[in-house]
Amino acid sequence: MSFKVKGRLVDILPIQTGSSARGEWKKLDFVLEVPDDQFPKKICFTLFNDKTEMIRESDKNSELEVSFNLEGREYNGKWYHNVNAFKIDRQEKTAGTGHQTPPPPYNEDDFMPVKEGENDDLPF
Repeated sequence: MSFKVKGRLVDILPIQTGSSARGEWKKLDFVLEVPDDQFPKKICFTLFNDKTEMIRESDKNSELEVSFNLEGREYNGKWYHNVNAFKIDRQEKTAGTGHQTPPPPYNEDDFMPVKEGENDDLPF
């Protein structure tokens, strides 16, 4: 079963590496802040091996939609859980998020000069 959640990327943890019976591995954890009523929640997601390249330092503070799986496993009588991300979509910023495109440059010909002695009807 897979899930999706949207939130703001607040932290990227250092890459961890190691080796196991199956060979070399690398793991990257990142934290997403998800709105939840009055208090936002933070969720730590994990990317393994080649998927670690899906997230970039430049993504910090960006809005992301993360698709993930939950996984649990037992080891020596204890249970461990992973929140494994497998897809990351960067959300486009809209005008309501504070990101605004600059106005187009103007041309001096767009404005008609006021000749001396003419009334331009402006109160100032």
